[in-house]
Amino acid sequence: MNIFRFAGDMTHLFSVIVLLLKIYATKSCSGVSLKTQELYALVFVTRYLDLFTDFISVYNTFMKIVFILSSLAIVWYMRKHTLVRRTYDKELDTFRHYILVVVSFVLALLFHDRLTTKEVFWAFSIYLEAVAILPQLVLLQRSGNVDNLTGQYCLFLGAYRAFYVLNWIYRYFTEGHYFRLIPWIAGLVQTALYADFFYYYFLSWKNNAKLQLPA
Repeated sequence: MNIFRFAGDMTHLFSVIVLLLKIYATKSCSGVSLKTQELYALVFVTRYLDLFTDFISVYNTFMKIVFILSSLAIVWYMRKHTLVRRTYDKELDTFRHYILVVVSFVLALLFHDRLTTKEVFWAFSIYLEAVAILPQLVLLQRSGNVDNLTGQYCLFLGAYRAFYVLNWIYRYFTEGHYFRLIPWIAGLVQTALYADFFYYYFLSWKNNAKLQLPA
């Protein structure tokens, strides 16, 4: 644990809290991609298969449970809640996310640390998380205007990954023999996907204007 990883964990947690508050308080999921949320639920369920077999720390276990339950709760709200599901922008959320699942799984079968069930699914979750935000970004581009809470959700998600990149750099220079190529490459891809969003978020903040993404 170091300050960069802790900051990454906290910004990730804040992103989930912001999204849950938006959905719960407004009873609306307008501007939120269900497909991205389903991908994240799949990411956490497959990544944390070791939840009941490998204990690292109370903090680690707590965060795993929080991310699994919160991702499933968001999907449930968007699919099943009587009021929330009516606000889902289904006509804008048309990204073929199953392609991301298939490609990520193929990559996991080809490139992994060890050929075991847990390790293959761990690699799968890393590859899938790198691109899980794509349906959300596409939806925001199609809708044009981005409400404050949805924008903050995406901002915290992007910041989470950026902090993890700093965490990897820090560990590389302070820990002997620290080398994790799979999460490094996936993390850089994920951070790069946010670059365009960060740019327009900064412009909206600088000009004190509503966040808009070009179609």
